[in-house]
Amino acid sequence: MNSISETHGVRVLTVEPGTPTLGSEADALDLIGQAFGERADVVVVPVTHVDERFFALSTRIAGDVVRKFAGYRIRLVVLGDLGAYLDSDTFRAFVHEINKGTDIWFLADRAELDERLRMAGETLGRSR
Repeated sequence: MNSISETHGVRVLTVEPGTPTLGSEADALDLIGQAFGERADVVVVPVTHVDERFFALSTRIAGDVVRKFAGYRIRLVVLGDLGAYLDSDTFRAFVHEINKGTDIWFLADRAELDERLRMAGETLGRSR
């Protein structure tokens, strides 16, 4: 079961242990559906719940997932240590560019998420 919380006026759906990993467009749609059902603006997926293939950009999974979340205007946050995946110059550049935007964030921990949501809270909170 995933959990719902509110931070700085933003509803956050957090993927909890025991749930399937994020590894396909279908998985993204499942999470987006849950977010809509819970009226959440942000979905947080711990890096440990992301399929390894997501981090290999040649699989196009990351791009498909990012497009789905952006298309439905739900922010995806991949939370945790990406160190094992940052050996790839391509993936490191992808993370750098993605983090400049507002749709998808790769963040190290909850404190970083809290700070981003504090800064973005006024523009994110919206009712469905």
